[in-house]
Amino acid sequence: MNDNKTLAEAFKQATYPVGGHGKRTVRMIKEAFAELDGSVPSDQYGKGELIEDFQTRMAEHLGKEAAVFFPSGTMAQQIAMRIWCDARGLKRVAYHPLCHLEIHEEDGLKMLHRIESVLLADKHRLITLQDVAEMREEISCLLLELPQREIGGQLPAYGELEAISAWCRERGIKLHLDGARLFEIVPYYGKTAAEICGLFDSVYVSFYKGVGGIAGAILAGDEPFVQESKVWKRRHGGDLISLYPYIVSADYYFKRRVPKMEQYYRDAQELAVSFNECACVRTIPEVPVSNMFHVHIELPKEKAEPLLIGIYEETGIGITHYLRDNDAGGCYFELGLGDAYAALPKDRLRTALQMLSEKLGNAR
Repeated sequence: MNDNKTLAEAFKQATYPVGGHGKRTVRMIKEAFAELDGSVPSDQYGKGELIEDFQTRMAEHLGKEAAVFFPSGTMAQQIAMRIWCDARGLKRVAYHPLCHLEIHEEDGLKMLHRIESVLLADKHRLITLQDVAEMREEISCLLLELPQREIGGQLPAYGELEAISAWCRERGIKLHLDGARLFEIVPYYGKTAAEICGLFDSVYVSFYKGVGGIAGAILAGDEPFVQESKVWKRRHGGDLISLYPYIVSADYYFKRRVPKMEQYYRDAQELAVSFNECACVRTIPEVPVSNMFHVHIELPKEKAEPLLIGIYEETGIGITHYLRDNDAGGCYFELGLGDAYAALPKDRLRTALQMLSEKLGNAR
């Protein structure tokens, strides 16, 4: 074993990554364009049959009047918050303490739009109706993330969502869905994407996470909301001369992978059982509610990393490329399953997990 090798380097060299759809390479765009008629006209500055047809089909899938394609979800969601705040004349929104807008966007919502945030619930749990009802501040919009990624992809009961939606509508508060992983939660709820989105006034979905496209997002809602979002998209520089590489890949992988979300979900449940049988390991949630979950290890990352590197080198199985400290003195990582899991040699995977259990048990 190379003692100087990092976990990320060892993972990159592993033959069989456990999560996702395989290693991200330019092969993605080659596959997406292989079946495309090269004479199809490009979109230009947000117009054209290619982009408009995709937006229409996504609006129908999400059960909304209209939709607009964005190069990034960060841009789309900040714009959604701005529109709802302007409509109410109050620049204040509420969301979870570990919301993407709060921890991953360098305060873009606050610095660019001067919008205040109200943080609801403890960071280790989901927002409940009680949290919303006991909120003292007046807000324009409540944002819910489904699933709540930073706490393992947990989900509230569907009845809780319905109650929060009704509470907001009774008070004229807009409800926005951070549905970056919306398609991944459909199997758990047993609802269509449109049924889930029907509880919300606006919704954002990603095309590079579970779908596995290059990049890009859809923002959907009623017609006036979408028309205004197009204006803000132009103001943000989101109307590139052409977005077709993102749209073509989003469309291609959407058609191929959304029908597989049920299988990814079942695979995650199967794999979580195996992790929970390992010494010093537990998953959150214990039983996954989508294709993703967090794996917590009862060792600090500086002790766990060399153990994982050795396993990768011996088995060719790459479990994760990173570890993060948790609040219990151990470490954790996230797994989201996709096409790669089906291609794994399961005997090698079993060997890798047996080695993990033995090494962690001995190191405890």
